[in-house]
Amino acid sequence: MALGEVTANNLGQLRVLHKILFPVDYDDSFFTNALNAGELAKLAYYNDVCVGAVCCRKEVEGEQTKVYMMTLGVLKPYRNAGLGKLLLDHILEEAKTIQAKSVYLHVHVKNEDGLAFYKKHGFEVTGEEKDYYRDVEPKDAYILSKTL
Repeated sequence: MALGEVTANNLGQLRVLHKILFPVDYDDSFFTNALNAGELAKLAYYNDVCVGAVCCRKEVEGEQTKVYMMTLGVLKPYRNAGLGKLLLDHILEEAKTIQAKSVYLHVHVKNEDGLAFYKKHGFEVTGEEKDYYRDVEPKDAYILSKTL
């Protein structure tokens, strides 16, 4: 298992992973942002095969820095092998490096596996956003966050 940088040469792999993993269509600006996110976007490899990814962005509100985790996913056959934890741990460490106070994300209300994963790693449900998703039913999402 290893993590790799998102580069212009492997951006296509990131696009394919997102088509497979998420019920949302991401536009070109999402992938451009991932390409420019540095350590806040990573690909996960298992035996040199790209099987997962995480894409985040840094947000600054006043004097407070937060990290928003836009996506984190691992292909189904490779789940429960520690790759999701590897990606998450990397982001949590990077968030500390940039002195972020918290990491937060949205999880679809029906994504029980996702909720369990984040709760297991210290995230708490801090809210619910109605009509967050456009093309997914139900359209609601939980907001999960972890204070660092």
